[in-house]
Amino acid sequence: MQTRFPPAALADPDMAQSESVIRKCVHCGFCTATCPTYVLLGDELDSPRGRIILIKDMLENARQPSAEVVTHIDRCLSCLSCMTTCPSGVHYGHLVDHARAYIDQNYRRPWPDRMIRWVLGQVLPYPARFRAALALGRLAQPLKPLLQRVPALKPVAAMLALVPRRQHAQATSLPAPAPSVTNGPRVILLQGCAEPVLQPAIRVATQRVLARAGCDVVLAQGEGCCGALVHHMGQDAAAKAAARRNIDAWDAVEVAGPVVAIVITTSGCGTSIKDYGFLLRDDPAYAQRAAHFSALARDISEFVATLDMPPVAPAAAPLRVAYHPACSLQHGQGVTDAPRQLLTRAGYTVVTPKEAHLCCGSAGVYNILQPDLADRIGQRKVANLDRLGAAVIAAGNVGCAMQIGQRTATPVVHTIELIDWAQGGPRPYQIPPAQIAES
Repeated sequence: MQTRFPPAALADPDMAQSESVIRKCVHCGFCTATCPTYVLLGDELDSPRGRIILIKDMLENARQPSAEVVTHIDRCLSCLSCMTTCPSGVHYGHLVDHARAYIDQNYRRPWPDRMIRWVLGQVLPYPARFRAALALGRLAQPLKPLLQRVPALKPVAAMLALVPRRQHAQATSLPAPAPSVTNGPRVILLQGCAEPVLQPAIRVATQRVLARAGCDVVLAQGEGCCGALVHHMGQDAAAKAAARRNIDAWDAVEVAGPVVAIVITTSGCGTSIKDYGFLLRDDPAYAQRAAHFSALARDISEFVATLDMPPVAPAAAPLRVAYHPACSLQHGQGVTDAPRQLLTRAGYTVVTPKEAHLCCGSAGVYNILQPDLADRIGQRKVANLDRLGAAVIAAGNVGCAMQIGQRTATPVVHTIELIDWAQGGPRPYQIPPAQIAES
């Protein structure tokens, strides 16, 4: 695509980067077939190709973002399916992230939207605040029907809809970490922000699986949210601050000894951390360390696939498992085979839904900020999963599990919980014993 950015604009490294991305686009349109919003709405401006044209015009001419442009950019899930499809290597993810940051700096949103985005940025990345918000959310459930009738407050209703009605005892508290194995490969296990609040059993299952493989698992003190949640809302400075904080925390761990991997159980976080090198590329104090830790980042399925694992316990299988490949894992990280292979080796019968490449509609906080579209996308995804007649759905991202779990009666668990169960760990609490017998 031809560009005409003024030389002064290209002096900005972010603008120069976006210009180089735009120039790679050849208008082929392959991306439209794999874009969830274009498939759903059929609007060219809600496709990656259409959004690239809007972003080009906005950035190239230093335009004040219009409400129309903001609407189409906001509708993008950042699922990155277009990047898997693109034959020209257009890094749409970096481009749309820059566009979101530009919008955040140059567009004044209506006050309800500003308020909701502020609340999300101040609550979700902080586990203690998030736990308190969930408690308040349960009390506010009766308000949900009223809030859904007010368009500006639909995101608040969507937040309430995501609050679990109740949590199983296994998911309400995080047990103490398993003892470390001092002579095995040393790994940092990302603690995360939303996952340990919503599904703490995932981390415990991960620790058991890694301990059986002889890994020395370290939880880095001072680590926090990876920054993905604020980054996808265009809050670039907050995202970089989160990355720097985590890098400092991981540096302190490496002082005590080398680390072979940063193991991540939420694939959305993994995509973000693997991009720290790009995010901080122009920061002289952090660029080198950011690239180093990005190179160490591994999804849990990606890392476990490289380990010698103990034999499985046949009592946990065979079970028909519908595997949902999270967008952040398959498109953001290019990890496609490892989760399925792990489940198959563990004795499960693994099936994959039609349109597995399409997003479920969770996409970080998308299902809060764009609740109507997210619901339509989620219903389509669940219809494809339910057709498989599986006993359980496996996913590698807690956001996907919440989005899908709202819309199906089939239990949704993390892939690593099924691996842990097959190795002799406890049955995931979401799977009732009766369902095992029926399968």
